[in-house]
Amino acid sequence: MQKSTLTRLPRHIGIIPDGNRRWAQSHSKEKHEGYVYGIDPGFDLYELCIKEGIKEITFYGFTQDNTKRPAIQTKAFQEACVHAVMKLAHRDANLLVVGNTQSPLFPKELLPYANQKVCFGKGLIQINFLVNYSWNWDLMHSLANAPRAKSDLLTHLASSSVSRMDLIIRWGGRRRLSGFLPIQSVYADFYVLDEFWPDFKSDHFYQALDWYQQQDVTLGG
Repeated sequence: MQKSTLTRLPRHIGIIPDGNRRWAQSHSKEKHEGYVYGIDPGFDLYELCIKEGIKEITFYGFTQDNTKRPAIQTKAFQEACVHAVMKLAHRDANLLVVGNTQSPLFPKELLPYANQKVCFGKGLIQINFLVNYSWNWDLMHSLANAPRAKSDLLTHLASSSVSRMDLIIRWGGRRRLSGFLPIQSVYADFYVLDEFWPDFKSDHFYQALDWYQQQDVTLGG
């Protein structure tokens, strides 16, 4: 695909990297084997976002609901998340891992990066990584920590350091948000690709950006 001239870029892109298990099955592998093949596509996308000047990306790692899956799958996506962060530590990015650290299902290797921003290298881009995340946990954190007299609960979200998303891209063909940052996604445009995440190509990214050029961003106004 020929890259088009991009006149309007989203500042913050949300990524739902779905289809890892279905990809594994389509390649005669066990479901849990698909997660490791989702790591390199994330770094390909990271490079493209830096190239195009995207300021912030949020990746959906795994949710608390995902941990209801068979133990072998849970272990696989936990390990994939840890591997991704360890690899990112050798790149240039600011990292924020958001998730419920009180649960034993939160990878202990990621505790140093949890709910605080950590700078790697030159910090060229802000990357948020949702690990053991739940929309319910996020909102309940706000209700539990906001003063009773305060009407604005947004500053007390567990994910309060994550900015509003402009564009969300989902791989794997599903037409749903799956609890992905409900507050920050409130005015996001939503682009779905039928291809599975491990089959990521740069064309997917530019298709989404081309589509975004045509959207009427009103923020409700």
